[in-house]
Amino acid sequence: MIDKRVKNAQEAVKDIESGMTIMLGGFGLCGIPENCITELVNKNVTDLTCISNNAGVDDFGLGLLLQKKQIKKMISSYVGENAEFERQMLSGELEVELTPQGTLAEKCRSAQAGIPAFYTPAGFGTEVAEGKEVKDFDGKPHILEHAYKAEFSIVKAWKGDHAGNLIFKGSARNFNFPMAGAGKITIAEVEELVEPGQLDPNEIHIPGIMVQRIFQGENYEKRIEQRTVRKKVLI
Repeated sequence: MIDKRVKNAQEAVKDIESGMTIMLGGFGLCGIPENCITELVNKNVTDLTCISNNAGVDDFGLGLLLQKKQIKKMISSYVGENAEFERQMLSGELEVELTPQGTLAEKCRSAQAGIPAFYTPAGFGTEVAEGKEVKDFDGKPHILEHAYKAEFSIVKAWKGDHAGNLIFKGSARNFNFPMAGAGKITIAEVEELVEPGQLDPNEIHIPGIMVQRIFQGENYEKRIEQRTVRKKVLI
């Protein structure tokens, strides 16, 4: 069996260079590849084009890359709770391509499936449609959207095995699922890396053929998955 394991995040992203386009899975703070993002910060790569649902928050996830101005362009569906993202966008320091969320997901999925382009009604009549081909289907205008092209896709999964088969946990499947296999090289960081044969084939979400590198991450904060409680006050 092919063994796609690498030692850690440092080895996984060793050939990511300045100026590259990267897809980063997750949705806001849920299911993001924390270890790889931290290593990209440490590598000091710059002029990155990042495709992600949003940029999370100021001091976590992609917000860390934005703080050091390592991102040249963000392709996302919304700004999110990130004041630095908003500031850089409004000041013109950061190039931003806002895309309807469903279109963003489909442009990733199309890249994953090898489909070069597709038509969608989403965004017609807005800035999203500017400069794009329009065609009518059943009397309704649709705009032509092209699949994304990225050198790397980086995703986060709950479990994986040596061959790169992945299982996502709950809502963390989100944008990780369509991004796996959508870049030329897909890197998966997982919470639990198991031996071949330990994953139930019926539960695998992404087959190993879509993954080129896999490693077991560590020290995950998983902020959005934590529960905040307070003591019950008796009156």
